[in-house]
Parts: sequence; structure tokens; C-alpha cells
Amino acid sequence: MQLSRQVEEKLGSLYRSGGRIVGGVYLGKGQEAFSAALGVQLVEGKDVYGPLIRDQAGRIAFGEPLLDCFRTYLGTATGPMRGRDGNIHRGRPKEGMLAMISHLGALVSVVTGVLFARRLRGSLGDTVGATSIGDGGTSTGAFHEGMNLAAVEKLPLIVSVANNQFAYSTPNSRQFACEDLLLRAEGYGVQGWSVTGTDLASCLKGFRAAVAAARSGGGPQMVVGRMLRLGGHGEHDDASYVPEEARFSHLGQDCLMVAEKTLAARGLASAEVVRGWEQEGRKLIDAAIAQAGREPLPDPYRERWDALSTSHLVEGRSE
Repeated sequence: MQLSRQVEEKLGSLYRSGGRIVGGVYLGKGQEAFSAALGVQLVEGKDVYGPLIRDQAGRIAFGEPLLDCFRTYLGTATGPMRGRDGNIHRGRPKEGMLAMISHLGALVSVVTGVLFARRLRGSLGDTVGATSIGDGGTSTGAFHEGMNLAAVEKLPLIVSVANNQFAYSTPNSRQFACEDLLLRAEGYGVQGWSVTGTDLASCLKGFRAAVAAARSGGGPQMVVGRMLRLGGHGEHDDASYVPEEARFSHLGQDCLMVAEKTLAARGLASAEVVRGWEQEGRKLIDAAIAQAGREPLPDPYRERWDALSTSHLVEGRSE
């Protein structure tokens, strides 16, 4: 959680300084507990994970190297997407991390498809697949189709629904008429879990139970976390549409501060230990940025800009 916050603060700084990052920057400030609590339950190389734009914490928990992040944002040819795609569409499918799709809801269908394909091949085992969506994304057709197929086939899918109260600037009251998004789980015939998105302990407990249920044959699980993103939709957005009463409500609590107080209260980590983690994180980030900054960008005169399905671009194939 802490490392994710530091990474994203650095990305925001690079974006505002101009020239270093091309494209938008979308940060997960306030959603780190919800994201990390899912990522830490999954097994890299075994499970399937399709993170969304505010899942930097989940990516780190799942095992994504910091270099993958900074190489992609800086557009280097050495990154997982080879500088060929937008700065948020990164992944390593061979390790089980799917590249994000900007069309919201689409990853629910993709992860469901991966799980179904493994079942058809007889290689599913006790693998689980997980992906994230926001409150607004639950109204898309792709979300419905993916959830419906997963429910009918009883696939081990975990869908993490971050209800951060706004689909960009559209509040919940203008998005859906049901009292709680958890009711949608019941409508699909899948098990639903509700957690407090600002409380790491609540998130860990909910995701641990959901992943265990899916892994043991319980079919799809939907985990809904209520929180507020502590920033705009992206770094270009000032979030002026968020009312002050929401900002100062329990939904607007900073999950990192809540977690730090909980650790101290339970005698698990003092403030000094937490500050030490911060210093260690800064060193890791500085080293990753320094390395990525020295690496080459794609050369438009030497690169072959073929579709990624072309044989010479297949991972592991020598030229």
C-alpha cells in the first residue's frame, strides 16, 4: 500500500513536470487497501489477475516489478509493452497478469474466458481468476455478460468492485437504482461480500474468504468495497464535483493512515518502523526510475510496427 502511494506520487510529479509521461495519469490514492488486499491473496504464475487503472497496490502485491511500471510510463522499448501501447495497458500474460483494457467491464469477460479455456484444456486445477471494476463499470454490457457466464459455468472468478461513489463525475444516485451494489451479486446467483474499503483489516478478511471460496469450488465471488478516491478521476481532474460532506465522511478516510494507526494499536509496527518502510520504498523507486530513464525509446526508423499477433513479436521468439 505504502509503496504504491509513493510510486503514484512520483508518477504524478513526472506527469506535472511535463514531457516525461505521454498520455494521462490515473491514480489510486485512497483505494490502496482494497487493491492490495486482493493482490496479496493471489499466486503469481498460477492465478490470473486483470488489474484496473487504480490497482497499482494490487499489482505490487501480485509481484509486478517496479521497473515494469516505470518503463511503461516512460515508454521505453525495454518495457513489457515495448513502448508500443498506452502507459496503463501493461501486463505479462505468461505470469498471469493480463494487460488492462480501457473499455471498462471487458476484463471481466477476458478473465472469465481464460478460466473457461483452462477448464476446457483440463488445466484449471485450483486456479482462481480476479479482476477489478469500479461502480460505474458495473453498468456495462461486458460486465453483465462476463458475470453471467462465470455464474452459469461456476468459474472461480473474483470480481473486486471499488465503489468510490463516482463514475468519473457521475454519483451513485445517477448510476443505479438498487440500494447497494452487493444486490447485483444476488441477481447473478453469485456470492457477495461487503467490506470497508478504507480499512485494510476488513479488506483482507473479505478477500481472503472470497478467494478461498472460489478456490474450493464455490464459483464466482463479488467483493464490494465502499470508499472515496482521494483525488480526481485523473491528474487532469480537480474533483470539484465531490461534495465536502463526502470528503470529510468515513468514506474519505485515508486507508494508509487507518492502517498505520491499526498497526500501532495492535503493537505490530511503530511509527518509526513505518517511516523506515517509506525510506526503503523511496530508494527502490529512485533506482527503478534511474534505470528506466537510461533505457532507449522505440526507434520509429528501426522498429517493425506490426500487430502483436505477428510471429516475430511473439514472446521468446528470436529474430
